Amino acid sequence: MATADLLLHPVRMRILQALFDVDPLTTTQLRDRLPDIAPATMYRHIALLTDAGVLEVAGETRVRGIVVRSYRVRAEQAVIDPAARAAMTQEDHRRAFTAFVASLLTDFERYLGLEDAEPTSDGVVYRQAVVYLSDDEFAAMIEEIERAVVTRVGHAEGDGRTRRIVSLVVLPDKSAKP
Repeated sequence: MATADLLLHPVRMRILQALFDVDPLTTTQLRDRLPDIAPATMYRHIALLTDAGVLEVAGETRVRGIVVRSYRVRAEQAVIDPAARAAMTQEDHRRAFTAFVASLLTDFERYLGLEDAEPTSDGVVYRQAVVYLSDDEFAAMIEEIERAVVTRVGHAEGDGRTRRIVSLVVLPDKSAKP
């Protein structure tokens, strides 16, 4: 398992997100998908993720005398295990959440920058709801959400399918207690 510091860096989060559930990509293809990331920065973060075992080289080809590698995510390594998450300090969580939100904002800005972006017809959703749940009810809800997402992760591209990013944030609202 990778560390929170490794996975929750804004650039590395975006690289991983670009590689999730797609065919392996070369660094050039990643740069096409993430054009705002400087080439040197992209190469450095890919190397860090590869050295940590989160990315693996899926293939190598020679192009004009240069070895071009394609990468894929090792999903089982791209997870912060419960023990590592439990060991995180409040400051670690603050930094991790900030990186997560920054990644969301970057994705949203990239989407809105598309000429054909139509949030309503494209099904863009962002909302909050308050639910009162026991610990058991909460665990069941999280399990239902995870199952709903995981069962759809393997769908193939095509057949009218659009790649969508699903993010989830759950916070206890202890300040609302009477």
